Amino acid sequence: MEKMRQAVMTKAGHIDFTEVPVPEIWIEQVLLKVMRIGVCGSDIHVFHGKHPYVSFPLVQGHEVSFEVVRAGAGVKDFKPGDRVTIEPQVSCGKCFPCEQGMYNICDNLKVIGFQAMGTASDYFAADASRLVKLPSNMDFGSGAMIEPLAVAVRAVKKAGIRNGMKALVLGAGPIGNLTAQTAKAMGAAKVIIADINDFRLKKAVDCGIDCAVNTSKEDLSAVVDKTFGSREKADVIFECAGAVPLMQTAVSLARKGTHIVVVGVFGEKVPMDMALVNESELSVIGTARYVIEDFKTAIGLVEKGLVKLQPLITDEFDFLKYEDAYRHIDENRDKVMKVLIKVNA
Repeated sequence: MEKMRQAVMTKAGHIDFTEVPVPEIWIEQVLLKVMRIGVCGSDIHVFHGKHPYVSFPLVQGHEVSFEVVRAGAGVKDFKPGDRVTIEPQVSCGKCFPCEQGMYNICDNLKVIGFQAMGTASDYFAADASRLVKLPSNMDFGSGAMIEPLAVAVRAVKKAGIRNGMKALVLGAGPIGNLTAQTAKAMGAAKVIIADINDFRLKKAVDCGIDCAVNTSKEDLSAVVDKTFGSREKADVIFECAGAVPLMQTAVSLARKGTHIVVVGVFGEKVPMDMALVNESELSVIGTARYVIEDFKTAIGLVEKGLVKLQPLITDEFDFLKYEDAYRHIDENRDKVMKVLIKVNA
């Protein structure tokens, strides 16, 4: 029986490599060679033992690009050599959200790399229905970033961005950057992005964002008034860092009728001025992950040149250096955006 390498996080801060059999595939499944895996903020929480919804041991990997090796007899849309990514949610299909097409908030949801087997192996078997074909000329690094871009796509769709609207993005990490780019790509006339990290803000400028503000050096309210107009302000504000002070900033900067979209994942409860939310008719909108159509939209934005992914890839580590990638992130937080794991060449 053919064997493959698999990275298993046996406890917080420690990854072991084991040999396991290459998975068999069923009639509607595809055998995939894993090419690149992205490390995201939730993965980092797992590494530090601070993720509330996982247990050890586990195999990580949900931001990923593959090459098709073999397709089951019932698979019509994929063939060997195709480049693909995966929509990594495992939903029950029976609960109320699933029946309404909102399987991203399934009552029994599992996500690969967290509550279900992740992709951190040489090969992975997946149902064809969960795969999305990548353009043949898309590099595998960019392919692994379609998943976080899909997060941004869903957030912007939930915001109801229309042509000419003005958007403020709080947090310039990978998700904030991609949300800002997507807002512009989907019709926003002007976008401001705010952070306290000059490296991340420069990346945003490199990606075409109109205005990048270091809030430790400039008054964000004054910049919003100057850029958007003191009367109009922002039509939409995206909170992309999961930080309590930024959510409070979003409420304080909103004009009447502004939509505030909660993209960041919060680890603590947020005290909010609900009287202001009420009186100003603010819309606070939650957004969770994506559905498979968001992946297709994301790929289309990249194909059209409307979203840039390569500037966000700052580091790449070989598969056997997986643990080193986490330590690099910990030691270089001011200079890291997206770190990729190279599993196969």
